[in-house]
Amino acid sequence: MSDYFPDGSLILPLLRPDAREFIGSQALTRNMQAGEVIFEPTGTLSHAVFPHSGQISLLAIRDDGRIAEQTAIGPEGMIGLSMILGGGATLSRSVARIPGIATWVPLATMTEALERFPCLYTALVLYGRSLIIQLMESVACNSLGHAPERVARRLLHAHDAVHGDRIPITQESLAEALGLRRATVNAVCTELSRDDIITYTRGKVVVNDRAGLETRASDAYRRIVASYSWQSQDAFDAHVYKAQNRFR
Repeated sequence: MSDYFPDGSLILPLLRPDAREFIGSQALTRNMQAGEVIFEPTGTLSHAVFPHSGQISLLAIRDDGRIAEQTAIGPEGMIGLSMILGGGATLSRSVARIPGIATWVPLATMTEALERFPCLYTALVLYGRSLIIQLMESVACNSLGHAPERVARRLLHAHDAVHGDRIPITQESLAEALGLRRATVNAVCTELSRDDIITYTRGKVVVNDRAGLETRASDAYRRIVASYSWQSQDAFDAHVYKAQNRFR
């Protein structure tokens, strides 16, 4: 655990100590339960949410009731990126897909922190760039990838969001996230279990062979991971230095 936040978030620990202290002094860290609605579409963005563990799905809901996952955000990211673009409204339903812990930061605190601490602005711009790549790669994977590749990629992304190898997620939830039939997801999980890459019991996936799962995933996963290479302290500090000296 850091001085202000629990371990997990890959963004908050990168910030300067005074920025972390300011944000942490006005933030709330609590558990989020599976299925908990974080934001509704067209609502007011009241907080930024930084997951430390678990995963939040951004969902598109059509008039006929059909649901599709737009993206999933874990410790690598945050909810509320639109605030740096001047947006104050939520654009989709945000639901905790995998339970965990997250920090809620009031919008007013984030606005002031963005003005006071350039490192936060740099972090959110870098995250925005990575999120765009993640979205584009996900679209390509969903269009070109076969079901086994898509399931493996989604399980890797979920594995990245938890502490340990146990992922509390159902096949029904995986099917909804991927836009696949539950029977298709069940067939893929059965094959992965037969090869001892995962163990699946009701409501829980255990990753036994991470390397094996990576070989089953599409190239999109590796490209997405590469886009987050800035999330080491040295790489991030270099970006901050470059941003501060850009116009000198």
